[in-house]
Amino acid sequence: MATNDWSAQQYLKFEAERTRPSRDLLAQIPLKSPKRVVDLGCGPGNSTAVLLSQYPDAQLTGIDSSPDMIRKASATLPNIKFTVEDLNTYAPQEPVDIFFSNAVFQWIPRSKRLEVVKRLMQSQPSGGVFAFQVPDNLAEPSHVAMQETAADGPWAETLSTVGRDTFQSPQEIYDELKPLCSDVNIWHTHYYHSLEDHEAVVEWVKSTGLRPYIGPLSPVDSNSFLKSYLGRLEKLYPKTIDGRVLLRYPRLFVVAVRA
Repeated sequence: MATNDWSAQQYLKFEAERTRPSRDLLAQIPLKSPKRVVDLGCGPGNSTAVLLSQYPDAQLTGIDSSPDMIRKASATLPNIKFTVEDLNTYAPQEPVDIFFSNAVFQWIPRSKRLEVVKRLMQSQPSGGVFAFQVPDNLAEPSHVAMQETAADGPWAETLSTVGRDTFQSPQEIYDELKPLCSDVNIWHTHYYHSLEDHEAVVEWVKSTGLRPYIGPLSPVDSNSFLKSYLGRLEKLYPKTIDGRVLLRYPRLFVVAVRA
């Protein structure tokens, strides 16, 4: 696996928690019998499996930029077509009734992400649905601690430009998408994930939010970074009565229907 690739194995350590938002997003899609469904940023196929259970008769495909994720998805769901694609340049060959995206658009630069959504929506038929959810957690202690750890250590210069763009506000999303849509449904959900301990919080974010921080570091500095980050988490998240840790995880959901 390339060093800049995503790890399906690491991601799936918390498969149940990461899949739940897919089900919550799917529950609000009004289209009942789509012909074609595309899972944008399908990861290891956990969200694709949710779509397959809901739409067994649809032509379902999954795309992701990570070869390791696509290998895992293809092995898990061998009857589904999965391909490595860059979402910035991806264009479907046929009209798509539902575009579905579970935690992908936060990784696209802020200036481009809604342009990608609108470009793909414009290829959809009337009544088509574009549904996506993204973490909305940059202000959470887990992510603030990443930024503080990055700024406080021998790696500070290396990581000085690392970080994820903030996501557009609900009104910005609505105002951008509504001219193309008959309906734009937006909501927030706060999940509280009960994790085994503070080390489990680190394991959770290692496959996602921490990747840009530890990716550029040497193995020695990476280990030191993680140790420092863990120390901050231990101060920020008190243990529960049973010795576990509650990780609050806000997510933003959007279901837009093409006019």
